[in-house]
Amino acid sequence: MLIVHVHVQVKPESVAEFRQATIENARNSVQEPGIARFDVVQQQDNETNFVLVEVYRTPDAAAAHRETAHYAKWRDTVADMMAQPRQRTTFNTVFPDPQGW
Repeated sequence: MLIVHVHVQVKPESVAEFRQATIENARNSVQEPGIARFDVVQQQDNETNFVLVEVYRTPDAAAAHRETAHYAKWRDTVADMMAQPRQRTTFNTVFPDPQGW
């Protein structure tokens, strides 16, 4: 399993539009066979901060996701909504045992 956290700081005037575009992307993303989870979370005390928590079954699934039409649409739609470039951090599953999933 490959887990990706994408941290996004959105311009205050773009929060509602960003949420809408990101939820649409997430709904499409969870339909991909290589994606186990795709969560969109928003910081409670700062509504401009979001984290996308993406759980891929394989590293190849993450690459395949970035080739989809819905990802390209999201990327292009939200580009000007970001207050700064998004940051991506990758993790490996330690527990539960990824072989047992």
